[in-house]
Amino acid sequence: MAYDNTCKYLATQNPLSFARWLLPDLDTRDVQVLKTELGSEPIRADSLILLQVASTILHLEFERQPQTSPPLPERMIDYWLRLYRRYHCPIEQVVLFLKPTASPQVYIDRFQVQNTSHRYRVLRLWEEDPAPFLADPALLPLAPLARTDAPRDLLQQVAAATRQVDNPTQRREIVACTAIMSGLIHNPETIQDLFGEDLLEDSSFYQFILQKGRQQGRQEGIQEGRQEGERNQTILMALRLLNRQIGLLPAATEEQIRDLSLAQLEVLMEALLDFSQRQDLTDWLASVPK
Repeated sequence: MAYDNTCKYLATQNPLSFARWLLPDLDTRDVQVLKTELGSEPIRADSLILLQVASTILHLEFERQPQTSPPLPERMIDYWLRLYRRYHCPIEQVVLFLKPTASPQVYIDRFQVQNTSHRYRVLRLWEEDPAPFLADPALLPLAPLARTDAPRDLLQQVAAATRQVDNPTQRREIVACTAIMSGLIHNPETIQDLFGEDLLEDSSFYQFILQKGRQQGRQEGIQEGRQEGERNQTILMALRLLNRQIGLLPAATEEQIRDLSLAQLEVLMEALLDFSQRQDLTDWLASVPK
């Protein structure tokens, strides 16, 4: 879920960039991120973006692998029906597969049972032109996953583009997210080599993840290290997003979040998109089973 959460973070923080990329024919000057609870049985898609001018909802679904439960086509028709029942407007659904795979399931773009048929768009990032990603700093973290015959050269190009981002805060966030997404196809040593120590050291977020993952990997094995690294990454992503969403958190609240399991953190990453004040987080933490 770490990569999915990174994509969700990118989409919710930069909805205009995603809207311009995926809906270039619509007027995207006014984009609003919607809450994702729909109906009595909540669902939480990775990102729901309402393009208010065009009265269109852009529903993004990020996936590493095509195998899901329930199957992705069932989920997409379920999401569409709930969205349409609530908003009664055009809905553009886009599934973005992140990691290259030979599975034929990544080519399925519809739900089809007897007379019922529902279509949605499917993008396989490894088939997409990297140019739109390289041209927009907010989309740079997706660029390493785009179409190329020379993945290392593309990653080097992405690293050079991150250095051109003037705003230090934005640059740190882009570097962190790009390093994480690059991990789907590159090893940490390649990422560190191409981005350079200075750029990665400026992103304490990435360094913390890398250090914790390696340390835990040495102590308890590679697989457990990766899991712990993913938990640490999710903690930092949640804290960063919460601080932007509801303000700086008290130290005691941060400790509560750091004590959550990976499964609980993933639920929090979904829930926090609907928080508007600190009490929302307090109530959510109180509801977590001890």
